[in-house]
Amino acid sequence: MSPNPDARTAAQHIDPVAKAAVLAEALPYMRRYAGHTLVVKYGGHAMGEGGDSFARDVVLLKQVGIHPIVVHGGGPQIGQMLKRLGVESRFVDGLRITDAATMEVVEMVLAGAINKQLVAAINAEGGCAVGLSGKDGRLIEAKKVTRSKIENGVRSDVDLGFVGEPQRVAADVLGIFKQSDIIPVIAPIGVGAAGETYNINADTVAGAVAAAVKATRLLLLTDVAGVLDADKRLLSEISANAARRMIGEGIIYGGMIPKVETCLDAVDGGVEAAVILDGRVPHAILLELFTDTSGAGTLIRAG
Repeated sequence: MSPNPDARTAAQHIDPVAKAAVLAEALPYMRRYAGHTLVVKYGGHAMGEGGDSFARDVVLLKQVGIHPIVVHGGGPQIGQMLKRLGVESRFVDGLRITDAATMEVVEMVLAGAINKQLVAAINAEGGCAVGLSGKDGRLIEAKKVTRSKIENGVRSDVDLGFVGEPQRVAADVLGIFKQSDIIPVIAPIGVGAAGETYNINADTVAGAVAAAVKATRLLLLTDVAGVLDADKRLLSEISANAARRMIGEGIIYGGMIPKVETCLDAVDGGVEAAVILDGRVPHAILLELFTDTSGAGTLIRAG
């Protein structure tokens, strides 16, 4: 996540009058979100080539009076580390089976390497970020996830190990940061009732955090354009009821289903709207919030 000099050089050659016009057009949108909380799930392409602009964009949000909370993923990085250590990764329904030894690696990669790299990147851009995991202040209390499979007509339980789901998010802990210049950056690690450590899907954590703090927006950065209709055309906005219908009809399928369900849970939990954003688009967050275009993804709201 080192600075990208080419991008900054290109920005310097934009006509100053054009720059001023862009800022003036963004002002109503900045006022719209000033004082509000946004939860951003950072993952996919944005964690690679798009990492440079992401840190700057988050700092900009804080500078204009918006309160961003960042939740990051790290599945590919975990897989790479496990491979280096000679540990085979196994998945059930997209969830990594996580025994005690694997959990140590997961925590090291998520709460250690990735979290601190992102904190450093935000701070390098002039922000004041602090890294957290769900274990800090019991921020994310979790319970074990259970799954079952059917083979030859017989249902059996699958033990995923230390894979969890949020039971409670300590909104009061995050409320402290809202009164400061600090940008919280959260690794998707939870803590159980007996102090055990759980690996939690980052999208799920972001949705739970957004609902707990009653965020104005939940933004999920992904590697896809957004939700497509039956004719494979991008939908800029859909209602929660329409999304549920599209899942039932098979229009929304595969890996998009859990992302949409995360958005639906967040909206049901009090979030004004959730957005599945194309993280491959430069400055996708700013396009979504500060322009009068249809943004860079699909917005889902109640109704």
